Amino acid sequence: MLKLSFIRMLGLVFFVLFACNHGVKNKEQQQNIPAPLKSQDINQDGISLFDGKALDGWEITSFGTQGPVLVSDGNIMLNFGDGCTGITYTNDFPKINYEVSLDAMKVSGNDFFCGVTFPVKDNFCSFIVGGWGGPVIGLSTVDGKDASDNDTKKLMNFEHNKWYHIRLRVTETQILAWIDENQVLDFNIEGHTLDIRPEVSLSRPFGITSWNTTAALRNIWLKEL
Repeated sequence: MLKLSFIRMLGLVFFVLFACNHGVKNKEQQQNIPAPLKSQDINQDGISLFDGKALDGWEITSFGTQGPVLVSDGNIMLNFGDGCTGITYTNDFPKINYEVSLDAMKVSGNDFFCGVTFPVKDNFCSFIVGGWGGPVIGLSTVDGKDASDNDTKKLMNFEHNKWYHIRLRVTETQILAWIDENQVLDFNIEGHTLDIRPEVSLSRPFGITSWNTTAALRNIWLKEL
């Protein structure tokens, strides 16, 4: 009887150890599962340009090369096309002294997943994030040169399936931009000619595009300064 009780006790100990170890592994596996793409509630000054439900105030830009654009799980999905895919804002938009911010994610593809075309007084320009094969940040165009060839060019590695918070500020004299907490642009516009590439002419006055890349967008805000 004593021997039998000892065997039973030993078996119980092994069972408890197995259960605990199995539970820890399951917990670790759950922590490694990427979070789904979904809208994030944030408190921020300004006006929300996207309610997470519909494209009210926006139109799908008819580039002719665009992939499908839809709202899914609180995000705007710009799906892979044969060139630009994007949305254009249809309501009034300020020409100067404003700040826009949004979250953008590169889901698939290897070119820019966030190209913001915006007004600067009576002109327009585009802020490109992840262009020219993936790493280029900058303004297109400045003095007739693309972001890959002008002084605003920066290089940054962008991962797939990761949200990046992008903030763009336009004042009388400067264009500034941040990605997450890093300032990536501080450009004095005086003495320079700003323009856009013809591919994004339909994005005026304010639009967001991707190029041969599936992108997700959320939390689009506008604040007048």
